[in-house]
Amino acid sequence: MSYNLQNKLVVAISSRALFNLEKENDIFQKSGVDAYYKYQLENENVLLEKGTAFRLVENLLKINKHFSEEEKQVEVIILSKNNASISLRITKSIEKYNLEILRSGWTSGRDISHYLKAFKVDLFLSANDSDVINAIQNGVAAAKILPAHQDIHSSLGDQVRIAFDGDAVLFSEESELIYKEKGLEAFIEHEIKNKDNPLKRGPFAKLLLTIAKIQEKFPDETSPIRTALVTARSAPTHERVIQTLNVWGVRVDEAFFLGGSEKSEILEAFGADIFFDDQDVHLDKSKTVVPSAKVIHKSIEEKTKKVGV
Repeated sequence: MSYNLQNKLVVAISSRALFNLEKENDIFQKSGVDAYYKYQLENENVLLEKGTAFRLVENLLKINKHFSEEEKQVEVIILSKNNASISLRITKSIEKYNLEILRSGWTSGRDISHYLKAFKVDLFLSANDSDVINAIQNGVAAAKILPAHQDIHSSLGDQVRIAFDGDAVLFSEESELIYKEKGLEAFIEHEIKNKDNPLKRGPFAKLLLTIAKIQEKFPDETSPIRTALVTARSAPTHERVIQTLNVWGVRVDEAFFLGGSEKSEILEAFGADIFFDDQDVHLDKSKTVVPSAKVIHKSIEEKTKKVGV
């Protein structure tokens, strides 16, 4: 009997994003693949600690409790560069944490991005920069999971809470590049001039639209998933953002236009299970209070280097 992954929120995640495998990764980096395999096989029955994305995955899977098996809305898939022979430690930890993750892929070092479209993936989370970049270049929303303190791995509740930055995440990097290359005044002037022109979709726009389809199945007050926009924009540049979301026909449950002020306290108050941003200046602080992930844009990094930013 075939199983259809269409019309679901499909999240692919690396084993190092779901579990804390930093010690094991250090062994791999310092001593090589044979020492790494040996360690994993010797510790096959040792429970792995929760990783940065564990809290998000745990709450996403709880959404399926509202639906029948045939109608469940969320699918989480492990995609790993490990080989199948050492996968048992990971799958045994999944079972011990009672996570309903039934599907996996083990590529023995091959680029994971080749398989993302085959699995109908909407979001890919990894601790590896190149895997994230390859996924984005293949048209899949992807982010690099950042190491987090142990005390933020536990869920604050059953409702999934996802926070997004705006420019270069939900929206294209076009406006952000103007700010980086020409400064704040040019950015404000550009956004006022284009306030009635919707922003182009960024790498995470499709993910937001997919989440909105799940939210539509519930009354607002009982939705198992809640979203927030947390952006450095402020008046008057916020108007273009609101107009864009209206044109897309999608809502965010909460929106914060911070005018460059600190994001971390807002994110902590929101209780984000994950926060997606493209700038280290925000992520360095957010990762201390909520699980955080970096959206990598080579275009921004390369262009800003050229102008000395």
